[in-house]
Amino acid sequence: MSEVVISGYYGFGNAGDEAMLAAMIEALTDLDPQLGITVLSGNPEDTRRRHGVSAVYRLNYPEITRVLAKSSLLISGGGSLLQDVTSDRSLYYYLSIMMLAKKLGKPVMLYGQGIGPVRGSMAKGAMRYIGNMVDLITVRDEGSREELRYLGITKPPVYVTADSVLAMHPVDKEFGRSILRKNGLEGAAPLIGLSVREWKDWRHYKDILAQAADAMVDEFGARIVFLPMQWPDDLAVARKIVARMKRPAVALTEEYTTGELLSLTGNLELLIGIRLHALIFAAVMQVPMIGISYDPKVDRFLETIGDCHVGTLQSITVPQLLAKVRTVLQREDQQQQGHERISFLRDKAFHNAELALELIRDR
Repeated sequence: MSEVVISGYYGFGNAGDEAMLAAMIEALTDLDPQLGITVLSGNPEDTRRRHGVSAVYRLNYPEITRVLAKSSLLISGGGSLLQDVTSDRSLYYYLSIMMLAKKLGKPVMLYGQGIGPVRGSMAKGAMRYIGNMVDLITVRDEGSREELRYLGITKPPVYVTADSVLAMHPVDKEFGRSILRKNGLEGAAPLIGLSVREWKDWRHYKDILAQAADAMVDEFGARIVFLPMQWPDDLAVARKIVARMKRPAVALTEEYTTGELLSLTGNLELLIGIRLHALIFAAVMQVPMIGISYDPKVDRFLETIGDCHVGTLQSITVPQLLAKVRTVLQREDQQQQGHERISFLRDKAFHNAELALELIRDR
């Protein structure tokens, strides 16, 4: 039986990262039900309970060395792990795990990653040195492949696939409906979801979203619900926006699993998202979406589905956002084209797992 070790930002309550892990496990075990999987996690007990796999603490290097030594492959999995914008320490951590695997003679794969930005000269050098040791790289967009070229990472084969979460199967909507009923969100009025995050304590986008949400209630009779992708951080910023509103809105207060968030998303008429994986959840559940950009990864994802952001956190305006809402809600032909594009990307996302198992077989 093959053993795979997966490294990433897991066990920290971020719904997007947990969804990427769930998607990787689902795709890999669909192809090989006997595959053994161990995850490096910030909270191994939570990861074992949530995903049903083995897990070890991500900073326990003796234990990491032990599981890597008996593994067939290290997967550095999903997300924006290799960048130094939010933290350069995390970049060096993930590179150190790759280096350890290579020292133990193990193949290493970057799996559906979004690369960069990498700005520091030392960080660029480390990326180039260790990146060229990697055996296989799949990235979720063309921008990430360009970033690899810019960094001088040219030795490993590179495939442009798609974010691993897009390989997930849509889930039943009933559980989401039960959560909505519990929060008083029943009825025939359009349900518009917002996925927000804190960013540098900026006020502008919070004011704009509050004003736009009020306008959507007035114009469409909409019900407004805020979905917490990273709990409790996203709940805190949602409450700040609700406090600025004049019309009623609901900020969901509980922490939800990947399946629960997908089910909730499937009940929406429209999702307006800052969080990348909220937008991807909408894609999986075939729900119309509008993206607000705070990072190039949001722009890149929207480009892959033939769309563009409605504005950045600094530039977004109420008229701009409302005009996009009207367009998206009224264009059924555009939605059908979007569904076809998502189906294509789902196949590409599943190809990440196929390539990973090919790498094991080739070895």
